[in-house]
Amino acid sequence: MDFPYSVAHDFPLFLAPMAGVSESPFRQICRGYGADVVVSEFISSVGISLGIERVLAEMRFEPVERPIGIQIYGADATIMAQAAGMVTELFEPDFVDINFGCPVKKVVRNNGGSGCLKDMSLVRGIIRAVRDATSLPVTVKIRSGWDETQRDPVEIALRCQEAGAQALTLHPRTRTQMYQGAANWDEIAAVAQALEIPVIGNGDIRTPEDVLAMRTQTNCAGVMIARGSFGNPWLFAQARDLLEARAKRPDPTPAERFNTALEHARLALRLQGDTRTTALEFRKHFGWYTKGLRDASELRQRLFAIESMAEAEAIFCDYLYGSARSAA
Repeated sequence: MDFPYSVAHDFPLFLAPMAGVSESPFRQICRGYGADVVVSEFISSVGISLGIERVLAEMRFEPVERPIGIQIYGADATIMAQAAGMVTELFEPDFVDINFGCPVKKVVRNNGGSGCLKDMSLVRGIIRAVRDATSLPVTVKIRSGWDETQRDPVEIALRCQEAGAQALTLHPRTRTQMYQGAANWDEIAAVAQALEIPVIGNGDIRTPEDVLAMRTQTNCAGVMIARGSFGNPWLFAQARDLLEARAKRPDPTPAERFNTALEHARLALRLQGDTRTTALEFRKHFGWYTKGLRDASELRQRLFAIESMAEAEAIFCDYLYGSARSAA
């Protein structure tokens, strides 16, 4: 089953669209570690249509990130179409993705994201309008329904396909579940069997072994990795090892973790500006990169107090070489 855009592997691995995380620096890091496709943070169609510079800046990417999708959300088909046309003209990504999956209240309260799933005629209208507004492939990301009473991922997915979606990602939880409970991978399997377009599985991918397990259980066409990638871009490379029946490469050493964290930080400085705000926003990434290390709690406490990226580098050096001197 072919994707509507070029991918490097028969079974591609995707970095999920995540607000405040799937920014250009992290997308580049994940591409470097084997993510086949990346997707932008979900972006307001209203903000795009108004030409708000801050919103437009969120869609900028560098050639190394391709193939990349720009994900947009909204509940007005006309505005979504306008946004898709602007995305196509201004940024020329490899595809446009429509967000019908975000469960966050500020998105859903205006019927955006998974709020659209309460009205399938709205979903179909948005997909058709976006298809008409762009020459790029149009894909969608959905949940299994709004709540348990409206849980019907196969029917929702079929309606998306009929409206013109060219690939579909399913996160098999309802909106009301948020991120609670287990993702129902059997629903991914059912959707993959029912559709003629590629179906990408998403939900509860925390380890490389989970990627292999999802492929085996669901027969999906690819896997999208979200929270499991936080501070762990190596997940993509390790998963590819298992998918291609190779020995899984070892987990990174503390020094390798710190080197990647600093590479990520330098990209953030270059792309987002060498400001205190960039350093403060990056604290969360340092917290994720240090998860599971010896004395991680104390290390994170120091990193969460930084005011500049240079301070983080000094803390890492002290952790690595101060510990070595102590051991000697």
